[in-house]
Amino acid sequence: MGLLRSAATISSLTLFSRITGLLRDILIASSFGAGPLTDAFWVAFRIPNLLRRLFGEGAFSQAFVPILGEVRTQRSQEAVRQLLDHVAQVLTLVLILVTVVGIVGAPWVVTAMASGMRAAARQGDFDAAVWMTRMMFPYILCMSLVALASGILNTWSRFAVPAFTPVLLNFSMIGASLYLSPHLDTPIYGLAIGVMVGGILQLLVQWIALGRLSLLPRYSRHASKAWRDPTVRRIMRQMLPAILGVSVAQLSLLINTNIATWLTPGSVTWLSFADRLMEFPTALLGVALGTVLLPSLSAAHASQDHDRYSSLLDWGLRLVLTLGLPAALGLAMLSDGLVATLFNYGAFNPHDVAQTRLAVMAYSVGLLGLLAIKILAPGFYAKQDIRTPVRIAIFVLVLTQVFNLIFVPLYAHAGLALSIGLGASVNALSLAVLLYRRKLYVPRAGWGIFLLRLAPALAALAGVLYQAGAHLDWIALGAHPATRVMWLLIVLGAGMLAYFSTLFLFGFRPSDFTRRRT
Repeated sequence: MGLLRSAATISSLTLFSRITGLLRDILIASSFGAGPLTDAFWVAFRIPNLLRRLFGEGAFSQAFVPILGEVRTQRSQEAVRQLLDHVAQVLTLVLILVTVVGIVGAPWVVTAMASGMRAAARQGDFDAAVWMTRMMFPYILCMSLVALASGILNTWSRFAVPAFTPVLLNFSMIGASLYLSPHLDTPIYGLAIGVMVGGILQLLVQWIALGRLSLLPRYSRHASKAWRDPTVRRIMRQMLPAILGVSVAQLSLLINTNIATWLTPGSVTWLSFADRLMEFPTALLGVALGTVLLPSLSAAHASQDHDRYSSLLDWGLRLVLTLGLPAALGLAMLSDGLVATLFNYGAFNPHDVAQTRLAVMAYSVGLLGLLAIKILAPGFYAKQDIRTPVRIAIFVLVLTQVFNLIFVPLYAHAGLALSIGLGASVNALSLAVLLYRRKLYVPRAGWGIFLLRLAPALAALAGVLYQAGAHLDWIALGAHPATRVMWLLIVLGAGMLAYFSTLFLFGFRPSDFTRRRT
């Protein structure tokens, strides 16, 4: 299967996941609005998500996947099975300990995450956040083991199951909101219960997929043997800088969430919904490409094929620009229509639409940087160099807080989104410069012509979006929701038609992005 086809498979399933995620958030917005208790839920939900990225999808995958690929290439099948058993054993024991500590220390965790809720007037919000944090903390155990399964399945080129399973979380939360929340004294607690059910379902599905490949980890009572495994220790040594790198990014998120709790109530929710819109392009393109690139880059590094290594990065960057630039333009110019059509129902009023729209526009500034990081960072991870991205991330963390000092007083919660976007752009640029200086990435010929061909297509898209903004009142259309949805689909379809037909006229063809996976 070619790289583009693999990425398309992941993107298609991720699109389904993001659509169900949007349905979930639309339901949350209409049922609970953007009030203090909704903020409490998003704070509580962000904590296990933060730790999941810290121990699971982020640091663990960066350290585990390249080494697993190396062991699979150079050693026996039994050695691979033993590695999987030992890694699963160590990861599970560590995460059980973290989960217990998190449940016991939930009040302190919430205080660190959302100190604005410690005000006397918000004690009820704080207590709700603590309860939901305790309910959802075991989610980190489920999702980190899901990350282990995903890393194995992706290494064996089984991309579909890991890309599909997030749908189960969305369905679980939708079901809890519809059928459980109405029967609870505090209805929003149903969402926290739904999160835990969704985590268990995701783990179950991926564990079944591993079993079909005869790769299901086997647990032993002799945990000391797993701790002594030199390959496990090597993964742990690689994880330490990776954890630092991911924790830097998550620390930035923690700081921003904390700041948001001191702003107007609803700020955390506005940012969360804006972030949901940002996740569409970052997941559909950035995560998909990063997922298929890391194993391919690792294979190119193991075979010392330097030209292919550079060519893979070049391919990824061109695809990111081709699809990321119109996505950023669309988010910036169509933010009002997107937010109103998706969330302006029930308790989510026009003021909430306006505030969420500002955050979406601010986030769009850094979309290209967020996407490029997904391509450029694997250029270091595949060579088992995690320290370089970590150093850059630390610098960007400091820089982001400088941006916060400048932009939050001016733009409130939108200033937080703008700071993240600008920081991501600096991060991506720094990664690209270092890859170039180290000769890990040498741009292929034709970049100038490539960019010149993109310009008229972007201009055509901007023209369509400008006309839509000038003639459509998205809030007024809320009186006729079906009509509003229809107009949004028409605008999106017209924009895509204008963009891709112009690309075709200027010489772009799908075959330009076709690569074979090794």
